[in-house]
Amino acid sequence: MAFQLKPDRKETETKTIRFPLEIIKKIEKSIVGKNVTFSAFVIQACEYALKNMEVNDKPKIKS
Repeated sequence: MAFQLKPDRKETETKTIRFPLEIIKKIEKSIVGKNVTFSAFVIQACEYALKNMEVNDKPKIKS
């Protein structure tokens, strides 16, 4: 499934994170002319990554 931008979302909480400048520039360039904020892009990208990342079948148990 391809990553698709959607309009802003629902309830939120503020978190402070740091991005490399090059990533900021790429995100800002990709949202020009779209009805999507920087934050909405980052949230959607994280959701996409979480849905599509490989997950271990068995959780690791500490001894």
